[in-house]
Amino acid sequence: MAAGTGATAAPGVKAPKPALNFGQDGKFKVVQFNDTQDDEQTDRRTIELMNGILDAEKPDFVVINGDVINGGCDTELEVKQALNQVVQPMESRKIPWAVTFGNHDEDSVARTGMTEAKMLQFLQSYSFNVNSNSTDGVTGTSNSLLLVQSSKSKAPTFGLWLIDTGRYAPDSINGQDFAGYPDWDWVRMDQVTWYRNLSIATEQKYGRKIPSLMWGHIALHEHRNMWFASLDSRTDADHQRAVQKHGIVGERNEDECPGPFNSGLFSAFLERGDVRGYFVGHDHVNTYAGNYYGVELGYGPGTGFGAYGLPGPDRNRLRGARVFELDENHAGVYKSSRLVFAKDMGIDLTANDQPITPLPLNPAQQ
Repeated sequence: MAAGTGATAAPGVKAPKPALNFGQDGKFKVVQFNDTQDDEQTDRRTIELMNGILDAEKPDFVVINGDVINGGCDTELEVKQALNQVVQPMESRKIPWAVTFGNHDEDSVARTGMTEAKMLQFLQSYSFNVNSNSTDGVTGTSNSLLLVQSSKSKAPTFGLWLIDTGRYAPDSINGQDFAGYPDWDWVRMDQVTWYRNLSIATEQKYGRKIPSLMWGHIALHEHRNMWFASLDSRTDADHQRAVQKHGIVGERNEDECPGPFNSGLFSAFLERGDVRGYFVGHDHVNTYAGNYYGVELGYGPGTGFGAYGLPGPDRNRLRGARVFELDENHAGVYKSSRLVFAKDMGIDLTANDQPITPLPLNPAQQ
């Protein structure tokens, strides 16, 4: 039995061993890039931004949280080149990294044949990629739990969950289409069950709940609920009440774009009590975060200069990343997160495109 919960993991569900390690000082830093979203001719400033942040922050782990590429590639090689461009900043620095998949990563599959499964296989050929294999019978590609080992023992101190939030809603369900509804995908119930079972199995194996963060590309309905502290009313006064109630900081420049159904993932967070924050992208010009009933819900800004941004000359003002600080000596281990922006790094913010020639693939990726 999981201590104090009365819950038992499903048969055959096994908790992973730690794949990452806290430093000797008990600290661990994560960088979240989001929506690098370009073809093989990646905007040069995307790479400049990634390189600059990695050099300044020196993270222990990096996640590119969905929409790693866009639908502009025409061949399998171009998909590989597009992926290679945005993983080289971590790979060349020997920083462990992983991706989640977003709604756009398979947009070119009809021309290229590069499914997420094939992309995952390609990404796993890199020396410092730590994406898990996909789980049989569970929706999505490379849903993962990466445990971070303590600096003081062989036990894990923290968990990093990665979840595939899908692509687009199906054409119809039970004869009804989605006209008038958001047509994004949603986390399916088998994924919620996967998270719950693996959370329970991890608690059983290590004798306690492992505090964690989770990254997925698409926002939950609860993100919007938090911004307004309401289900139905969406006024400025509602938001000001929400700022006080949920401690919201950051910008909201477009409506959240969750799928048509509430997945129930947040309810599972409340039941299990181990996920301390769920962070997304997808909506490139939202940067806010807040505490929603004990779980931090937040955005990482769009990183890729080749994707949409703010209107007009401000297009690239919010290009950036989110940085997470973990410390074994801090209660709960997760200390805080903060935003870093290209505008503070002397990077050209001109509202244009600055594509580069693709890098050659290394032999291991050919």
